[in-house]
Amino acid sequence: MKQYNVGIIGATGMVGQRFATLLENHPWFNVKVLAASPRSAGQTYEEAAGGRWKMQTPMPEAMKSMKLYDATADIEKIAEQVDFCFCAVDMKKDEIRALEEAYAKAECPIVSNNSAHRFTPDVPMVVPEINADHIEIIDAQRKRLGTKKGFIAVKSNCSIQSYVPALNPLRKFGITKVLACTYQAISGAGKTFETWPEMLDNLIPYIGGEEEKSEQEPLKVWGRIEGNQIVKADKPEITTQCLRVPVSDGHTAAVFVSFENKPSKEEILKLWADFKGVPQELELPSAPKQFIHYFEENDRPQAKLDRNLENGMAVSTGRLREDTQYDYKFVCLSHNTLRGAAGGGVLLAELLAAKGYFD
Repeated sequence: MKQYNVGIIGATGMVGQRFATLLENHPWFNVKVLAASPRSAGQTYEEAAGGRWKMQTPMPEAMKSMKLYDATADIEKIAEQVDFCFCAVDMKKDEIRALEEAYAKAECPIVSNNSAHRFTPDVPMVVPEINADHIEIIDAQRKRLGTKKGFIAVKSNCSIQSYVPALNPLRKFGITKVLACTYQAISGAGKTFETWPEMLDNLIPYIGGEEEKSEQEPLKVWGRIEGNQIVKADKPEITTQCLRVPVSDGHTAAVFVSFENKPSKEEILKLWADFKGVPQELELPSAPKQFIHYFEENDRPQAKLDRNLENGMAVSTGRLREDTQYDYKFVCLSHNTLRGAAGGGVLLAELLAAKGYFD
């Protein structure tokens, strides 16, 4: 595979830091540019982010002395040096939409961790094992933007990546309704226990905007391309509750599901065990070999024990059993800043690279 020069926009934030650690020794992607807010521009990465480094692994040595660009003022300079950029900025949604389009129009493709463009009709929102074909909408997006190379592709909300992968192979039985309660780690808010001590011994039953995302985003992921847009699926009906819990990393979901044609437990377990997607077929560098792992133990999956399965890129399931109100219920877990955020972005970029979208 050829090598690509990449940038990280929003490099000083928690997801930006995670991108930096994941890309340190990436076989395809070479970090050439780091960018952040105007107040950090001109500083080295170590000066700007060293004092608030939130990762367990140290800041990559090769990036410490890199000077930060201004993410908004230096678009042309950045675009000249890279094949594409990852974007994980902390700004208002309308500002993010404008910023990402500005990069795309400067012929710099954007792989975004942000939610701003998730419902733009011609922007693919991709979980690579589930809807890799949605990247084909990029041709229509380029026509709208007037670009030859530039485009925007986004990953989905981190909470749906805990339970949507487990539901996906079961769609053949006609899923009619889903109830999902998610128990979400504090890193999803860009926090640690040091910076958010009030979360110790606490639970907050509200995460702004999260329930709407968790109910609507799966329908776009399960949607289809029609003409120059992605049309959402019209079913199943999904209702969610999203809670912030005192866990550092790892989003857990308690899932209840009903079907038009109820499968057996054995059929579900076989579909989970056999589930492979395009990343596994292409053997992409970040792809887990086994996408969905099922635990027979009643007390699994657990965030502390299972979130780092397959470098944090696998999804864990457990406690599959019949329910009195729905057909089945089960529990899912995924690492929210690896599979859910930066790692999912890197896997999406690998898919785009393998399919030639950065060439």
